[in-house]
Amino acid sequence: MKNRSLIIIVLIIFAVVACNDSNPEIVIQTQYGNIVAELYAKEAPLTVANFLQYVDSGLFAEACFYRIVKLSNQPNDSIKIQVLQGGRYNKDDNHFPPVKHETTNATGIKHKNGVLSMARWQPGSATSEFSICVGDQPELDFGGKRNKDGQGFAAFGRVTKGMDVVKKIHSLDAPDQYLADTVPIKNIYRYKN
Repeated sequence: MKNRSLIIIVLIIFAVVACNDSNPEIVIQTQYGNIVAELYAKEAPLTVANFLQYVDSGLFAEACFYRIVKLSNQPNDSIKIQVLQGGRYNKDDNHFPPVKHETTNATGIKHKNGVLSMARWQPGSATSEFSICVGDQPELDFGGKRNKDGQGFAAFGRVTKGMDVVKKIHSLDAPDQYLADTVPIKNIYRYKN
C-alpha cells in the first residue's frame, strides 16, 4: 500500500510538471548565499519529478554540500572531473524509491558549467544526492569514461544565478574530496512553479 501511494504521488508530480509550459526554478539556500537553478522538466521528466519530491516534502532542509571534487584531489582517478556534491548525506532513509536513469543521449542535456546532475552508483539507483558541474564535464555524459558502465549521469537542470556561490563552496579545502565540516543546505524550495 505504501509503494502504491508513492507511485501515485510520483505520477501526480509528473503530471503537474508535464502540463506546465515553463520550467520550475528552485532556490538552494546556503550560508554563502543562494543558488537559483532552472530544472528541465520536459527533457528529464522523471529526474525532475524525483528531485521535486524531496523539495516539496521539505527533506532537503536536512541536506548539505559534503563533497568537493577538483583536479587536485583525485590522485587515483585517470578521468578527472570538477563538481560540488550535496544531498541528504548519510541519511538512512531516502523516503522515495530510486529514479529510473535518464541518460544525456536521451535528454540532450550535457554536463556543462552549472548543470545539476544526479549522483548514483548503478543506473537507476539515484535518490536525493546531486552534483553541480564546475566547468564543462563531458566525461559525465553518456559514453563518458568517468563511470565504467558508460551510461553517464542524469543531468536535469542548470544554475541560472549563484555560480559565484557554487565556486566559493567548491574552493573550500577538501584534500580527500569530503569536507570535514559540511556546508548545510538551509533549504531548497521552489522559486517558480
